[in-house]
Amino acid sequence: MWICRLTGRGESTLNSLRRIPLNRLLLLCGVIVGVAIGATALASALGAGPRPEPKPLAQAIHDGLAAPAPEGVSANIQLTNQLLEGAGLAGAGDGQGGGEGGSSLTSSPLFTGGSGRLWASKDGRFRLELQDDSGDTQVIYDGHRLEVYDAADNTLYRYKAPKSDSSEGSSASEPDEAVPSRDHARSHEVPSVKHVEEAISHLQKHASVSGAEPTDVAGQPAYTVRVGPKEGGSLFAGAELSFNADNGTPLRAALYSTGGSSPVLELAASEISYGPVPDSVFSITPPSNVKVEEVTLHGSQTVERHPYGDNVAAPVQRRRTHSRPKVTTVGHGPGSIVVVQSRSKGSGSSDKLEGLPQVDIDGTKASELRTALGTVLSFERAGVRYLLAGSVSPGQLEAVARGL
Repeated sequence: MWICRLTGRGESTLNSLRRIPLNRLLLLCGVIVGVAIGATALASALGAGPRPEPKPLAQAIHDGLAAPAPEGVSANIQLTNQLLEGAGLAGAGDGQGGGEGGSSLTSSPLFTGGSGRLWASKDGRFRLELQDDSGDTQVIYDGHRLEVYDAADNTLYRYKAPKSDSSEGSSASEPDEAVPSRDHARSHEVPSVKHVEEAISHLQKHASVSGAEPTDVAGQPAYTVRVGPKEGGSLFAGAELSFNADNGTPLRAALYSTGGSSPVLELAASEISYGPVPDSVFSITPPSNVKVEEVTLHGSQTVERHPYGDNVAAPVQRRRTHSRPKVTTVGHGPGSIVVVQSRSKGSGSSDKLEGLPQVDIDGTKASELRTALGTVLSFERAGVRYLLAGSVSPGQLEAVARGL
């Protein structure tokens, strides 16, 4: 039958193909093959991944919590971060007050996004690596201490949570209590479907909650749920979480702004495997000349080491102040603004946040951080330091500041 069809119009088509130069004929064949492969890949990406059976949200959450936790997780990940787009930090390193720290901040893959790897163990330890041409950025939590290594700046930041009052009297050589594992938490009590339904009903009084949408993430059957505020007036539009339908492992998390439909922040696995993770993964050995900065959120000392190792500088003692800041709110709901007032340290210029744009608040220079999800404003006036924050536009925050 096909031979008969080569006569007439079919024979004319073959004659036309014979007259095409060889190089153009090869190009045409390549285009046809490329289109076919692209269409096949697109169809595979859109609908070929495994999807779980539809379930009510409460049942999907309960089943995920009740499933045995994997021994560990190893994954290829993609971080999307558009939070600081439009924040005005691009010139932070141009001598306008930001110094080199501002340019390092804006160029780090933690703030610009990137691809990398993630490891996590069931006892709460994790490691995140983001690749960059200037050097990888690594975030490690070993169960007691959080470390962030910036290869581009050759700086290791360390933060260790202070011990509770009950543990202050323990021996210094006694190890800290390990973070409870997911299996340990589950061994106490897994909330029933009814309890999960009650929690969802309570949340729905203040937020819109989607159902458990069956989908696939990183080749895994997953459910995706979206939560968003019912009230308007803020820049926050909602959050999404996708978790493995078989074991409850989070596979994707995303935050959305009212400024667009694409996520402002998103961390998603592109490939994932389950199994034990070696302990060596949760420790790093930075270069010998690394600059180490100890980050202390409360306490009376800050330690900085040069270089990495046992050469510890003497702690810098800081006088504690017992005056508590005054915290108030303006407005209500998601669009409310928090105002923190504290005693000024007496040096307005030295307390300005480096690298941030400066705005005028009735003759006072204020540092302003603009993000896709909210704004932070800081300034000093008449011996008082003001810090304002809210999921609102810069104009709304500045208007409140001018009324203080």
